[in-house]
Amino acid sequence: MTAAQLAAAPVPPHIPAHLVFDFDIYADPRIGEDVQGTYAAALEDAPGIFWTRLNGGHWIVKSFDAISQIVLDPEHFSVREMQIPRVQNPPFMIPLSLDPPENLPYRRAMMPMFGPAAIKALEPRIREWAAEFVEAVADKGACDFQADVSKVFPVSVFMELMGMDLARLQDFRHLAEDFFSAQNDEAELGRLSALILGELKGLIAEKRAVPDGKLMTHFITVEVDGRTMSDDEILAMSFVLFLGGMDTVTNVTGFAFQQLAQMPEVQARLAADPSLIPAFADEAVRLYGVVNTPRLVVQDQQIGEARFREGEMVLNVLCLGSRDPAKFEQPNIFDLDRKKTAHLTFSSGPHLCVGHVLGRAELRILTEEWVKRVPAFRPVPGEKHGFRIGTVMALESLPVEWEVAG
Repeated sequence: MTAAQLAAAPVPPHIPAHLVFDFDIYADPRIGEDVQGTYAAALEDAPGIFWTRLNGGHWIVKSFDAISQIVLDPEHFSVREMQIPRVQNPPFMIPLSLDPPENLPYRRAMMPMFGPAAIKALEPRIREWAAEFVEAVADKGACDFQADVSKVFPVSVFMELMGMDLARLQDFRHLAEDFFSAQNDEAELGRLSALILGELKGLIAEKRAVPDGKLMTHFITVEVDGRTMSDDEILAMSFVLFLGGMDTVTNVTGFAFQQLAQMPEVQARLAADPSLIPAFADEAVRLYGVVNTPRLVVQDQQIGEARFREGEMVLNVLCLGSRDPAKFEQPNIFDLDRKKTAHLTFSSGPHLCVGHVLGRAELRILTEEWVKRVPAFRPVPGEKHGFRIGTVMALESLPVEWEVAG
Protein backbone atom coordinates (compact mmCIF):
# COMPACT_ATOMS: atom_id res chain seq x y z
CA MET A 1 0.00 0.00 0.00
CA THR A 2 1.24 3.47 -0.82
CA ALA A 3 1.85 6.19 1.75
CA ALA A 4 -1.10 8.06 0.26
CA GLN A 5 -3.40 5.10 0.86
CA LEU A 6 -2.17 4.74 4.43
CA ALA A 7 -2.71 8.43 5.14
CA ALA A 8 -5.86 9.37 6.97
CA ALA A 9 -8.78 9.69 4.57
CA PRO A 10 -11.37 12.46 4.97
CA VAL A 11 -14.24 11.60 7.30
CA PRO A 12 -17.57 11.26 5.42
CA PRO A 13 -19.99 14.03 6.42
CA HIS A 14 -22.60 11.65 7.89
CA ILE A 15 -20.18 10.44 10.61
CA PRO A 16 -20.11 12.58 13.78
CA ALA A 17 -16.70 13.57 15.14
CA HIS A 18 -17.16 11.68 18.43
CA LEU A 19 -17.43 8.39 16.51
CA VAL A 20 -14.02 8.89 14.85
CA PHE A 21 -11.14 6.98 16.49
CA ASP A 22 -8.10 6.29 14.33
CA PHE A 23 -6.77 2.74 14.45
CA ASP A 24 -4.59 0.91 11.92
CA ILE A 25 -5.77 -2.70 11.75
CA TYR A 26 -2.56 -3.79 10.00
CA ALA A 27 0.14 -1.97 11.97
CA ASP A 28 -1.19 -0.07 14.96
CA PRO A 29 1.75 0.63 17.30
CA ARG A 30 -0.39 0.07 20.40
CA ILE A 31 -0.66 -3.67 19.71
CA GLY A 32 1.86 -5.95 21.42
CA GLU A 33 2.48 -9.69 21.67
CA ASP A 34 -0.57 -10.08 23.91
CA VAL A 35 -2.45 -9.16 20.75
CA GLN A 36 -6.04 -9.52 21.93
CA GLY A 37 -5.32 -7.97 25.34
CA THR A 38 -3.55 -4.95 23.86
CA TYR A 39 -6.31 -4.64 21.26
CA ALA A 40 -8.83 -4.39 24.10
CA ALA A 41 -6.67 -1.83 25.93
CA ALA A 42 -6.02 0.26 22.81
CA LEU A 43 -9.73 0.46 21.98
CA GLU A 44 -11.05 0.66 25.55
CA ASP A 45 -12.01 4.32 25.14
CA ALA A 46 -13.33 3.95 21.60
CA PRO A 47 -17.09 3.80 21.00
CA GLY A 48 -18.65 0.35 20.52
CA ILE A 49 -18.91 1.23 16.82
CA PHE A 50 -16.47 3.78 15.42
CA TRP A 51 -14.89 5.08 12.21
CA THR A 52 -11.15 5.02 11.54
CA ARG A 53 -9.73 7.22 8.77
CA LEU A 54 -6.89 4.77 8.09
CA ASN A 55 -6.71 2.12 5.35
CA GLY A 56 -9.15 4.01 3.18
CA GLY A 57 -11.55 4.77 6.02
CA HIS A 58 -13.86 2.11 7.46
CA TRP A 59 -16.03 1.17 10.43
CA ILE A 60 -14.77 -0.96 13.33
CA VAL A 61 -17.26 -2.77 15.58
CA LYS A 62 -16.23 -4.12 18.97
CA SER A 63 -19.43 -4.64 20.97
CA PHE A 64 -20.98 -8.11 21.27
CA ASP A 65 -24.52 -7.00 20.46
CA ALA A 66 -23.58 -4.85 17.46
CA ILE A 67 -21.36 -7.58 15.95
CA SER A 68 -24.16 -10.10 16.45
CA GLN A 69 -26.64 -7.79 14.74
CA ILE A 70 -24.32 -7.19 11.75
CA VAL A 71 -23.35 -10.80 11.08
CA LEU A 72 -27.02 -11.82 11.25
CA ASP A 73 -28.12 -9.12 8.78
CA PRO A 74 -26.94 -10.00 5.25
CA GLU A 75 -29.61 -7.72 3.79
CA HIS A 76 -27.53 -4.71 4.87
CA PHE A 77 -24.06 -6.19 5.53
CA SER A 78 -22.75 -8.54 2.84
CA VAL A 79 -19.78 -10.95 2.76
CA ARG A 80 -19.31 -10.61 -0.99
CA GLU A 81 -16.35 -8.27 -0.37
CA MET A 82 -14.09 -8.84 2.62
CA GLN A 83 -10.98 -6.79 1.84
CA ILE A 84 -10.07 -3.58 3.67
CA PRO A 85 -9.38 -1.29 1.85
CA ARG A 86 -11.63 -2.45 -0.99
CA VAL A 87 -9.80 -3.97 -3.97
CA GLN A 88 -10.74 -4.45 -7.62
CA ASN A 89 -10.95 -8.24 -7.59
CA PRO A 90 -11.44 -9.48 -4.02
CA PRO A 91 -10.82 -13.20 -3.38
CA PHE A 92 -13.96 -15.29 -3.82
CA MET A 93 -14.42 -18.14 -1.37
CA ILE A 94 -17.30 -20.59 -0.93
CA PRO A 95 -19.28 -20.45 1.32
CA LEU A 96 -17.53 -17.46 2.95
CA SER A 97 -18.21 -14.96 0.14
CA LEU A 98 -21.87 -15.94 -0.31
CA ASP A 99 -24.74 -14.44 1.65
CA PRO A 100 -27.60 -16.66 2.76
CA PRO A 101 -29.47 -18.44 1.35
CA GLU A 102 -26.85 -18.96 -1.41
CA ASN A 103 -24.23 -20.22 1.06
CA LEU A 104 -26.46 -22.83 2.72
CA PRO A 105 -26.29 -25.68 0.14
CA TYR A 106 -22.51 -25.48 0.20
CA ARG A 107 -22.40 -25.54 4.00
CA ARG A 108 -24.62 -28.63 3.92
CA ALA A 109 -22.18 -30.25 1.49
CA MET A 110 -19.27 -29.60 3.88
CA MET A 111 -20.92 -30.61 7.13
CA PRO A 112 -20.66 -34.43 6.79
CA MET A 113 -16.88 -34.00 7.04
CA PHE A 114 -16.91 -31.38 9.83
CA GLY A 115 -19.88 -32.22 12.06
CA PRO A 116 -19.56 -33.58 15.61
CA ALA A 117 -19.87 -37.25 14.57
CA ALA A 118 -17.15 -36.92 11.91
CA ILE A 119 -14.76 -35.15 14.26
CA LYS A 120 -15.45 -37.66 17.05
CA ALA A 121 -14.43 -40.45 14.66
CA LEU A 122 -11.29 -38.49 13.77
CA GLU A 123 -10.19 -37.92 17.39
CA PRO A 124 -7.93 -41.00 17.71
CA ARG A 125 -5.93 -39.86 14.68
CA ILE A 126 -5.82 -36.26 15.97
CA ARG A 127 -4.43 -37.65 19.24
CA GLU A 128 -1.74 -39.62 17.39
CA TRP A 129 -0.59 -36.47 15.63
CA ALA A 130 -0.60 -34.46 18.89
CA ALA A 131 1.39 -37.11 20.75
CA GLU A 132 3.93 -37.33 17.92
CA PHE A 133 4.72 -33.60 17.92
CA VAL A 134 4.78 -33.26 21.72
CA GLU A 135 7.00 -36.31 22.15
CA ALA A 136 9.44 -34.87 19.61
CA VAL A 137 10.22 -31.96 21.96
CA ALA A 138 9.37 -33.26 25.47
CA ASP A 139 12.89 -34.49 26.29
CA LYS A 140 14.61 -31.34 24.99
CA GLY A 141 13.57 -29.00 27.80
CA ALA A 142 12.83 -26.16 25.36
CA CYS A 143 11.25 -25.43 22.00
CA ASP A 144 9.67 -22.74 19.91
CA PHE A 145 6.11 -23.90 20.54
CA GLN A 146 4.88 -22.25 17.37
CA ALA A 147 7.47 -23.65 14.97
CA ASP A 148 7.76 -27.09 16.60
CA VAL A 149 4.15 -27.79 17.59
CA SER A 150 1.45 -25.26 16.75
CA LYS A 151 2.44 -24.60 13.13
CA VAL A 152 2.70 -28.30 12.30
CA PHE A 153 0.14 -30.21 14.40
CA PRO A 154 -3.21 -28.77 13.17
CA VAL A 155 -1.77 -28.35 9.68
CA SER A 156 -0.85 -32.05 9.54
CA VAL A 157 -4.36 -32.98 10.67
CA PHE A 158 -5.90 -30.76 7.99
CA MET A 159 -3.60 -31.91 5.19
CA GLU A 160 -4.29 -35.55 5.98
CA LEU A 161 -8.03 -34.84 6.11
CA MET A 162 -7.79 -33.08 2.74
CA GLY A 163 -5.65 -35.78 1.11
CA MET A 164 -2.64 -33.49 0.56
CA ASP A 165 1.04 -34.46 0.34
CA LEU A 166 2.43 -33.97 3.86
CA ALA A 167 5.91 -33.47 2.43
CA ARG A 168 4.63 -30.07 1.20
CA LEU A 169 3.61 -28.88 4.68
CA GLN A 170 6.15 -26.05 5.01
CA ASP A 171 5.49 -24.86 1.45
CA PHE A 172 1.77 -24.58 2.15
CA ARG A 173 2.27 -22.99 5.58
CA HIS A 174 4.41 -20.26 4.05
CA LEU A 175 1.84 -19.64 1.32
CA ALA A 176 -0.92 -19.15 3.91
CA GLU A 177 1.23 -16.92 6.15
CA ASP A 178 2.29 -14.78 3.19
CA PHE A 179 -1.34 -14.47 2.07
CA PHE A 180 -2.48 -13.11 5.44
CA SER A 181 0.53 -10.81 5.65
CA ALA A 182 -0.39 -9.26 2.27
CA GLN A 183 -3.92 -8.14 3.11
CA ASN A 184 -3.19 -4.48 2.32
CA ASP A 185 -1.08 -5.20 -0.80
CA GLU A 186 -3.44 -5.82 -3.71
CA ALA A 187 -0.82 -7.00 -6.21
CA GLU A 188 0.81 -9.44 -3.79
CA LEU A 189 -2.57 -10.70 -2.66
CA GLY A 190 -3.45 -11.51 -6.27
CA ARG A 191 -0.13 -13.27 -6.85
CA LEU A 192 -0.45 -15.44 -3.75
CA SER A 193 -4.10 -16.25 -4.46
CA ALA A 194 -3.06 -17.51 -7.90
CA LEU A 195 -0.34 -19.69 -6.38
CA ILE A 196 -2.74 -21.24 -3.86
CA LEU A 197 -5.39 -21.84 -6.53
CA GLY A 198 -2.75 -23.46 -8.73
CA GLU A 199 -1.88 -25.91 -5.96
CA LEU A 200 -5.55 -26.70 -5.41
CA LYS A 201 -6.18 -27.23 -9.13
CA GLY A 202 -3.43 -29.82 -9.11
CA LEU A 203 -5.01 -31.53 -6.10
CA ILE A 204 -8.42 -31.66 -7.82
CA ALA A 205 -6.89 -33.25 -10.91
CA GLU A 206 -5.01 -35.76 -8.74
CA LYS A 207 -8.13 -36.82 -6.84
CA ARG A 208 -10.25 -37.05 -10.00
CA ALA A 209 -7.69 -39.50 -11.32
CA VAL A 210 -7.20 -41.40 -8.04
CA PRO A 211 -10.07 -40.89 -5.54
CA ASP A 212 -9.09 -41.56 -1.93
CA GLY A 213 -12.18 -40.89 0.22
CA LYS A 214 -10.61 -37.75 1.70
CA LEU A 215 -12.08 -34.25 1.79
CA MET A 216 -11.14 -33.19 -1.75
CA THR A 217 -12.61 -36.41 -3.15
CA HIS A 218 -15.77 -35.65 -1.15
CA PHE A 219 -16.01 -32.21 -2.79
CA ILE A 220 -15.62 -33.75 -6.24
CA THR A 221 -18.42 -36.27 -5.68
CA VAL A 222 -20.86 -34.56 -3.28
CA GLU A 223 -24.08 -33.15 -4.72
CA VAL A 224 -25.15 -29.55 -4.24
CA ASP A 225 -28.78 -28.91 -5.20
CA GLY A 226 -28.89 -32.22 -7.07
CA ARG A 227 -25.66 -31.81 -9.06
CA THR A 228 -21.94 -32.18 -8.55
CA MET A 229 -19.87 -29.01 -8.25
CA SER A 230 -17.80 -27.45 -11.02
CA ASP A 231 -14.04 -27.15 -10.60
CA ASP A 232 -14.46 -23.41 -10.00
CA GLU A 233 -16.85 -24.10 -7.13
CA ILE A 234 -14.54 -26.73 -5.65
CA LEU A 235 -11.62 -24.30 -5.91
CA ALA A 236 -13.54 -21.53 -4.17
CA MET A 237 -14.55 -23.92 -1.38
CA SER A 238 -11.07 -25.41 -1.03
CA PHE A 239 -9.46 -21.97 -0.94
CA VAL A 240 -11.14 -20.92 2.30
CA LEU A 241 -10.48 -24.31 3.90
CA PHE A 242 -6.82 -24.12 2.87
CA LEU A 243 -6.39 -20.76 4.60
CA GLY A 244 -8.29 -21.84 7.71
CA GLY A 245 -6.60 -25.24 7.96
CA MET A 246 -3.13 -23.81 7.49
CA ASP A 247 -3.41 -20.85 9.83
CA THR A 248 -6.43 -20.35 12.09
CA VAL A 249 -6.15 -23.18 14.63
CA THR A 250 -2.37 -22.64 14.71
CA ASN A 251 -2.94 -19.08 15.83
CA VAL A 252 -5.61 -19.73 18.48
CA THR A 253 -3.41 -22.50 19.91
CA GLY A 254 -0.34 -20.28 20.00
CA PHE A 255 -2.09 -17.48 21.88
CA ALA A 256 -3.67 -20.01 24.28
CA PHE A 257 -0.29 -21.54 25.13
CA GLN A 258 1.36 -18.12 25.42
CA GLN A 259 -1.16 -17.47 28.19
CA LEU A 260 -0.87 -20.93 29.75
CA ALA A 261 2.94 -20.60 29.93
CA GLN A 262 2.44 -17.61 32.24
CA MET A 263 0.01 -19.43 34.59
CA PRO A 264 1.86 -22.11 36.62
CA GLU A 265 -1.12 -22.55 38.92
CA VAL A 266 -3.40 -23.38 35.97
CA GLN A 267 -0.80 -25.77 34.55
CA ALA A 268 -0.71 -27.57 37.90
CA ARG A 269 -4.51 -27.83 37.98
CA LEU A 270 -4.66 -29.23 34.44
CA ALA A 271 -1.90 -31.76 35.12
CA ALA A 272 -3.59 -32.89 38.34
CA ASP A 273 -7.09 -33.00 36.84
CA PRO A 274 -7.20 -33.36 33.04
CA SER A 275 -11.00 -33.20 33.17
CA LEU A 276 -10.50 -29.40 33.43
CA ILE A 277 -8.89 -29.23 30.00
CA PRO A 278 -12.17 -28.71 28.06
CA ALA A 279 -12.84 -25.69 30.31
CA PHE A 280 -9.32 -24.41 29.56
CA ALA A 281 -9.97 -24.79 25.83
CA ASP A 282 -13.33 -22.98 26.05
CA GLU A 283 -11.86 -20.01 27.92
CA ALA A 284 -8.83 -19.86 25.62
CA VAL A 285 -11.09 -19.84 22.55
CA ARG A 286 -13.15 -17.00 24.07
CA LEU A 287 -10.11 -14.86 24.90
CA TYR A 288 -7.92 -15.57 21.90
CA GLY A 289 -10.01 -15.27 18.78
CA VAL A 290 -7.88 -14.48 15.75
CA VAL A 291 -10.39 -13.68 12.98
CA ASN A 292 -11.74 -10.18 12.41
CA THR A 293 -14.55 -10.52 9.91
CA PRO A 294 -15.23 -7.75 7.35
CA ARG A 295 -18.56 -6.85 5.77
CA LEU A 296 -19.57 -4.57 2.88
CA VAL A 297 -22.51 -2.26 3.50
CA VAL A 298 -24.93 -2.97 0.63
CA GLN A 299 -27.89 -1.01 1.96
CA ASP A 300 -27.93 1.94 4.35
CA GLN A 301 -28.53 0.97 7.98
CA GLN A 302 -28.27 2.54 11.41
CA ILE A 303 -27.18 0.90 14.66
CA GLY A 304 -27.23 3.27 17.61
CA GLU A 305 -25.54 6.47 16.47
CA ALA A 306 -23.62 4.76 13.68
CA ARG A 307 -25.10 5.47 10.24
CA PHE A 308 -23.72 2.95 7.77
CA ARG A 309 -23.82 3.96 4.11
CA GLU A 310 -23.80 1.72 1.04
CA GLY A 311 -20.25 1.00 -0.15
CA GLU A 312 -18.57 1.38 3.24
CA MET A 313 -16.53 -1.42 4.80
CA VAL A 314 -17.06 -2.70 8.33
CA LEU A 315 -14.60 -4.76 10.40
CA ASN A 316 -16.12 -6.86 13.20
CA VAL A 317 -13.39 -7.50 15.79
CA LEU A 318 -14.66 -10.85 17.05
CA CYS A 319 -12.11 -11.19 19.86
CA LEU A 320 -13.35 -7.90 21.35
CA GLY A 321 -16.97 -8.98 21.08
CA SER A 322 -15.91 -11.98 23.17
CA ARG A 323 -14.35 -9.59 25.72
CA ASP A 324 -17.27 -7.17 25.92
CA PRO A 325 -17.60 -6.01 29.57
CA ALA A 326 -21.35 -5.71 29.01
CA LYS A 327 -21.46 -9.50 28.49
CA PHE A 328 -18.58 -10.93 30.52
CA GLU A 329 -17.47 -10.28 34.08
CA GLN A 330 -13.77 -9.31 34.17
CA PRO A 331 -13.66 -10.02 30.43
CA ASN A 332 -9.89 -9.75 29.96
CA ILE A 333 -9.04 -12.17 32.77
CA PHE A 334 -8.39 -15.85 32.02
CA ASP A 335 -10.74 -17.67 34.39
CA LEU A 336 -10.59 -21.46 34.26
CA ASP A 337 -13.76 -21.61 36.37
CA ARG A 338 -15.79 -19.22 34.21
CA LYS A 339 -19.26 -20.52 33.44
CA LYS A 340 -19.48 -21.41 29.76
CA THR A 341 -21.19 -18.62 27.82
CA ALA A 342 -21.79 -17.82 24.17
CA HIS A 343 -18.99 -15.86 22.52
CA LEU A 344 -18.12 -14.67 19.00
CA THR A 345 -14.70 -16.20 18.31
CA PHE A 346 -16.14 -18.43 15.55
CA SER A 347 -18.68 -15.76 14.49
CA SER A 348 -22.40 -16.52 14.59
CA GLY A 349 -25.40 -17.37 12.46
CA PRO A 350 -25.12 -18.30 8.76
CA HIS A 351 -21.35 -17.82 8.74
CA LEU A 352 -20.50 -19.70 11.93
CA CYS A 353 -17.07 -21.20 11.22
CA VAL A 354 -17.56 -24.63 9.60
CA GLY A 355 -14.41 -25.94 11.31
CA HIS A 356 -15.23 -24.85 14.86
CA VAL A 357 -15.84 -28.42 16.13
CA LEU A 358 -12.51 -29.57 14.67
CA GLY A 359 -10.67 -26.52 16.04
CA ARG A 360 -11.95 -27.03 19.58
CA ALA A 361 -11.10 -30.74 19.44
CA GLU A 362 -7.56 -30.04 18.26
CA LEU A 363 -6.87 -27.51 21.04
CA ARG A 364 -8.32 -29.83 23.71
CA ILE A 365 -6.47 -32.94 22.53
CA LEU A 366 -3.15 -31.12 22.09
CA THR A 367 -3.44 -29.72 25.62
CA GLU A 368 -4.19 -33.19 27.01
CA GLU A 369 -1.12 -34.66 25.32
CA TRP A 370 1.07 -31.70 26.30
CA VAL A 371 0.30 -31.69 30.03
CA LYS A 372 0.95 -35.45 30.21
CA ARG A 373 4.52 -34.92 29.04
CA VAL A 374 5.25 -31.29 29.96
CA PRO A 375 3.24 -30.57 33.11
CA ALA A 376 5.09 -27.33 33.91
CA PHE A 377 6.65 -24.89 31.44
CA ARG A 378 7.38 -21.17 31.15
CA PRO A 379 8.25 -18.53 28.57
CA VAL A 380 11.97 -18.17 27.85
CA PRO A 381 12.89 -14.93 29.68
CA GLY A 382 13.68 -11.97 27.47
CA GLU A 383 12.56 -13.61 24.21
CA LYS A 384 10.20 -11.65 22.00
CA HIS A 385 7.12 -13.33 20.57
CA GLY A 386 6.62 -12.18 16.97
CA PHE A 387 3.03 -11.52 15.94
CA ARG A 388 0.85 -10.40 13.05
CA ILE A 389 -2.34 -8.34 13.10
CA GLY A 390 -4.96 -7.68 10.42
CA THR A 391 -8.05 -9.63 9.44
CA VAL A 392 -6.45 -12.84 10.76
CA MET A 393 -4.06 -12.38 13.69
CA ALA A 394 -1.15 -14.67 14.45
CA LEU A 395 1.56 -15.44 16.97
CA GLU A 396 4.73 -16.08 14.97
CA SER A 397 6.99 -17.45 17.70
CA LEU A 398 6.73 -18.73 21.28
CA PRO A 399 10.01 -19.87 22.88
CA VAL A 400 9.24 -21.89 26.04
CA GLU A 401 11.32 -24.01 28.41
CA TRP A 402 10.81 -26.61 31.15
CA GLU A 403 12.66 -29.00 33.44
CA VAL A 404 13.29 -32.47 32.04
CA ALA A 405 12.87 -35.28 34.57
CA GLY A 406 15.93 -37.44 35.29
